[in-house]
Amino acid sequence: MLRRMLWAVVTVVFVVVLNFFLFRVLPGDPAKAGIRDPRLTREAQQAILERFGLDKPLFLNFSGNPFDSQFFRYIGNLLRGDLGISYNFNRPVFDLLGERLWNTILLVFVGELLAITFGILLGVLAAWQRGTSLDLGTLLFGLFTWSLPTFFLAMVLLILGSTYFGLPVGGMQTPGLSRADSWTQLGDLARHMVLPTLTFTIILLGEFMLIMRSSLLDVLGEDYVLTARAKGLSESQVLRWHAMPNAMLPMITLIALTLGFTVSGSILIESVFSWPGLGSAVFEAISRRDYPMLQGAFLLFTVAVVLANLCADLLYSALDPRVRQV
Repeated sequence: MLRRMLWAVVTVVFVVVLNFFLFRVLPGDPAKAGIRDPRLTREAQQAILERFGLDKPLFLNFSGNPFDSQFFRYIGNLLRGDLGISYNFNRPVFDLLGERLWNTILLVFVGELLAITFGILLGVLAAWQRGTSLDLGTLLFGLFTWSLPTFFLAMVLLILGSTYFGLPVGGMQTPGLSRADSWTQLGDLARHMVLPTLTFTIILLGEFMLIMRSSLLDVLGEDYVLTARAKGLSESQVLRWHAMPNAMLPMITLIALTLGFTVSGSILIESVFSWPGLGSAVFEAISRRDYPMLQGAFLLFTVAVVLANLCADLLYSALDPRVRQV
């Protein structure tokens, strides 16, 4: 456990360093991206450069204090929880990401929970009824949903949902309901969540179902499953006590990876449905070349993936004692 946690820390440190240099090797000057108004005087432009620290050397300052550079300032600010100032909003990036983070967590959590639940159930059902028409139907359905492009599915659901079911096409709240009672606001939020959540669920459902089916089929062919049946255990007991715990190991990996990558993968869905989360914030930052905002979001996404993988490693040991000896 300590070794895995140490590797997670090393990975985060590497990402922090990469995060700094990545946005400084991209085409274009960050200083010019932050200074948009051509009417600004040279003195005003210099003041803006000094405010964002863009007047300092990139790595080492050979004309004075060697650590008075953009890189060491970035590391020092990061240790204090300061991710910089957004060029576009002129506000701390930490505050902007914090406001959008909970909106994305709400959307991702509900969609991921539905996809995991129905994916595991359909995967178990397909493996249990292997070779039947039910197995073939669920297999085709899983392959179809797995191959659907996210952007295309989101656009189709947006058209169908708004045309035939009268569902909202964007945002989190209907204008004018800010002073309504709590139950009215909650119901309005649920209506706005239907289409983006359904998109998340369909995109992830096929992958979960196919992996669960394949994993369970492998486990059901093992000798210890045959031994459990020979002992006189019922099929439900064999499935619940022997097959499912071992078949869940690949699912833990998949769930952890999708939890980490879904946060960053929400960019397309949030952009289509105008959901005010991290995805739409990153899309706006890309279009406006808001480097501090992109830098903070990239760091947040990467840390989410690293933590999700670390949680998966720790869960392995709890589910399968053999992993502790590896």
